[in-house]
Amino acid sequence: MIEVDAFDLKMLAALQDDGRLTNQQLADLVGLSASQCSRRRMRLEEEKVIAGYHADLAGEALGFGLIAFIHITLATHSPDNSKRFRELVNRVDDIQEAYALTGDADYVLKVMLRDLKSLSDIINNVLMPHQSVAHVRSSIVLDRLKESSKLPLKA
Repeated sequence: MIEVDAFDLKMLAALQDDGRLTNQQLADLVGLSASQCSRRRMRLEEEKVIAGYHADLAGEALGFGLIAFIHITLATHSPDNSKRFRELVNRVDDIQEAYALTGDADYVLKVMLRDLKSLSDIINNVLMPHQSVAHVRSSIVLDRLKESSKLPLKA
């Protein structure tokens, strides 16, 4: 963990809202000069505090109308089996997020798909036949109450 001060936190909060801000726009928001903002931004990028910039696409506008969470229980709990499952997850573009868990399931996957047929395909043709997987349980999202990737930064 690197040290960040109140100005860094203000900059990071502003960039979370709009990653396209210029150094001058940042300076106006946080009360520093544009050159100071530039140096601070470069340091935060070099230290990987700012991990990257991206466009936030609206999945529904592009035809991805179904979000589901898929809970996976592995067939065996060995390093090799876990490795095989991780490799599978990284090969499947439909899987947006994957987390190792404590509790009843070993992993939870978040998928954003076009329709139920796509969900059926990923479950029945990709996950269930894989040698590392013993049990699959899915939940379809009915309504998204909140979505955010913003960190709760406080100065």
